[in-house]
Amino acid sequence: MVSVFIADDHAIVRDGLRMLLEAQDDIEVVGMASDGLQAVKSIESLKPDVVLMDISMPKLNGIEAAQQIAMACRNTRIIFLSMHDGSEYISRAVKAGAQGYLLKESAGQEVIKAVRQVHSGIRYFSQRVSNDLIDFYAKDNPAKNNHPSLDQLSFRERETLQLVVEGKSSAEIGEILYLSPKTIETYRSRIMEKLNIHDIPGLVKFAIKKGMTTIDC
Repeated sequence: MVSVFIADDHAIVRDGLRMLLEAQDDIEVVGMASDGLQAVKSIESLKPDVVLMDISMPKLNGIEAAQQIAMACRNTRIIFLSMHDGSEYISRAVKAGAQGYLLKESAGQEVIKAVRQVHSGIRYFSQRVSNDLIDFYAKDNPAKNNHPSLDQLSFRERETLQLVVEGKSSAEIGEILYLSPKTIETYRSRIMEKLNIHDIPGLVKFAIKKGMTTIDC
């Protein structure tokens, strides 16, 4: 029996996936979460075989959550199920430890196939995703350009950035991350300096472009 955990901020997606997967004799859904922080905490406890996860989630996006899960639960395999089809998103997902990547337009049978295949130890990428990934690595190294990159930020700075663009105050962020508001202000200043972005609208635009958050989060 393959145990699966579902992480997505849309209830209709979570419920739809659960119904699809639980209709299979060899798959059971052991838990669900609506944000990245909740997902990491639950997955570290449940240690499912496979995680189906969105990229754009509140509090902690899927990429950052996947990195934590990959370190804490080495036998748990991660499949991203996302609306983002850009090569940068896919590349970041793979670097974060994903063994699979599907687009949300994928048919139900492809999701089931991906869960079974990834559980068996074989990576699974939908055809369009595979083509985008090949094209991405066939090009010159994109890191050579002068555009700001998430790689410039530390893990804690990326956590802070997501919460800043979600509209939370320094006090609220400090409470979530167990840090003082003064420390959060320091992180905020470092983020703006490293990215050369000096206002919140600019940070929001950057975060949306990088798939850290969405307009409706």
